[in-house]
Amino acid sequence: MFYWVVKAILWPFLHFVFRPWAEGVDNVPKEGPVILAGNHLSFADHFFGALPLPRKVISLGKAEYFTGNGLKGLFSRAFFSGVGTVPIDRSGGKASEAALRTGLRVLRENRVLGIYPEGTRSPDGRLYKGKTGVARLALESRAPVIPWAMVNTFEMMPPGRPFPRFGIRPGVRYGKPLDFSRFYGMENDRLVLRAVTDEIMYALMELSGQEYVDKYAATAKVELARAAREKA
Repeated sequence: MFYWVVKAILWPFLHFVFRPWAEGVDNVPKEGPVILAGNHLSFADHFFGALPLPRKVISLGKAEYFTGNGLKGLFSRAFFSGVGTVPIDRSGGKASEAALRTGLRVLRENRVLGIYPEGTRSPDGRLYKGKTGVARLALESRAPVIPWAMVNTFEMMPPGRPFPRFGIRPGVRYGKPLDFSRFYGMENDRLVLRAVTDEIMYALMELSGQEYVDKYAATAKVELARAAREKA
């Protein structure tokens, strides 16, 4: 219920201030389980990616959003709960398996699951290599995968910027469903998982117009931080 209250209040305000646009909304099924697999450019993606849709989008977010203290922690928990975020541990290993189970539970409930295969926000606006968890979700759930491409949100509010820039119109493109039925029953094959993930990332590259980088975004962040320290 809180999700719809937040949407009813927030979406008209954001629409008036930023004039966002959306393409391909009709590509998202009106019912049944759906995986929205998107690029991740900005904190603003949480707003402008899901709000144009008539269905509630459940996203998997880092547990740190729900563990803060004081007024800031209270606001963070309330906001992310309100926009449909489910906390997960992103430390890897058993935590990754638990996150996968959480995603499958959402899909078994015939809901829309939003996921960012890159695993973290792009440090420079380019599109980075996807992690294969999205492929396992697609093959195990057999839910349709809709590529979900954010546009201009990096320019509007890049990582580290606390407030958005005005005058930049954010947008989102929802692509046509991707068909992976030829791989059903092969969710334990690592080569298949990589092929499915790469196909999703290629669709995102086509929709977003981003330059693709064949490395993980987390690795790129470490390299950029190291280069900044050495320059300093």
